Amino acid sequence: MTQGAGQGPAARTETLRDFRVPAYVHDVPANVVPTEPESGPAPDDAEAFPDGYTPTARDLPVINRGDTVQVEIPQPAPAPAPPADGHGPLYVVGDVHGYIDELVAALQEKGLLDAEGNWAAGNARLWFLGDFTDRGPDGIGVIDLVMRLSAEAAAAGGYCKALMGNHELLLLGAKRFGDTPVNSGAGTATFQAAWLLNGGQKSDMDRLQDVHLQWMSRLDAIELEDDHLLMHSDTTAYLDYGDSIEAVNDTVRETLTRNDADECWDLFRKFTKRFAFRDEESGPGAVQELLGAYGGSRVVHGHSPIPYLLGEVGAEAGADSTDSADSGPVVEGPHVYAGGLAIAMDGGVTMAGKLLVQQLPMDI
Repeated sequence: MTQGAGQGPAARTETLRDFRVPAYVHDVPANVVPTEPESGPAPDDAEAFPDGYTPTARDLPVINRGDTVQVEIPQPAPAPAPPADGHGPLYVVGDVHGYIDELVAALQEKGLLDAEGNWAAGNARLWFLGDFTDRGPDGIGVIDLVMRLSAEAAAAGGYCKALMGNHELLLLGAKRFGDTPVNSGAGTATFQAAWLLNGGQKSDMDRLQDVHLQWMSRLDAIELEDDHLLMHSDTTAYLDYGDSIEAVNDTVRETLTRNDADECWDLFRKFTKRFAFRDEESGPGAVQELLGAYGGSRVVHGHSPIPYLLGEVGAEAGADSTDSADSGPVVEGPHVYAGGLAIAMDGGVTMAGKLLVQQLPMDI
């Protein structure tokens, strides 16, 4: 099993402060950018078929010399034709945030992993939408698991891939730049302070290795799969980085390669934006702007917890919620909104919600 996979989830403290929308969403100046609600330091199947049956001598009809009887041997039913590209079904995973036990359980429930936590989905395709670390107990264990599954899936004829989330940018910045001041647009800030504010775990930083840094820094920001535009954040800020998927991904990687603290901070800031698709009037138009630039017929994203998009908890910045947080938000599955053009996949696992794994396309 992957390093840390056996660890149980850290206890979550469910308080009213868990359900407040960050102030920066409403353009309230702050020296440090919170990316999501603070939750405290601890806190979208292929089956294996048996080999074809080989008849033995006793199973075959006996035909003596001179016999004129014609015996027909039954032919096996033709196997279903594979997809034109040879790939299997497509799955996406929402924000994980270090909750490795919940992740393994969700993948096993969909038949993507076996009981030992190994790839069991043959030529299926699995996309993670970003945010592997922070808040939960084992972010590095999650990254190790995704890296291992990528190799196992490739060997089985499928693939497991991942997108860049704002928390990957945050962890990279905290490791590279630490307490180096950056121009936040509202004074000075540091990656280190922002990382701690947004649930950075000392155990993750202590176990962070070069292989993890290299893996994170090479992640794509946006991709198109089966007419679904996959991205982490529900924002149109991706348009600032290019007019094609290739241009966006190249620009993000080049920005990280230059290793300029202010440039990386600006990238992180833009990836923290959210709610661009939530408004009933302007939301569909924002999605169409992205689809028009990058292709696809529907956006699939993480980043903004579904309870926020539904207005079930802490809908306004600075407003004290009157709802009880004892039972946590109820999340049944992905949220389809913006006139059916957007699918939200962050089930709010950090607030006792649900870690979502979904096969695409969805029946809507």
